[in-house]
Amino acid sequence: MAFGIKRQELAAWKEQVARGEIAYLTHYWLDSRFPGITSVTKVGCADLDRLEQWCREHSLDPHYIHRRQPFPHFDLMGRRQKEILKQEGLNEHIFRFHL
Repeated sequence: MAFGIKRQELAAWKEQVARGEIAYLTHYWLDSRFPGITSVTKVGCADLDRLEQWCREHSLDPHYIHRRQPFPHFDLMGRRQKEILKQEGLNEHIFRFHL
């Protein structure tokens, strides 16, 4: 279950993804399969080659990309989520979602 984002934020993320840009969307998220995880960052890009390259640059397996069209994305959670958000200069995501 996703919550903690506004429609405007989701719309902006979708626009960036559709343009083939790497886009980040962090939101609160609860799933019993992942105890202790309270948020996820969706890293999206309609250009799958670019998204796969982004995964490799961050030592992530592109196999785990959700290839759902029109908004393919990779889900970041846990320790790697915070590390990568920090690397990308997305401190607002870290503070807002208490990572």
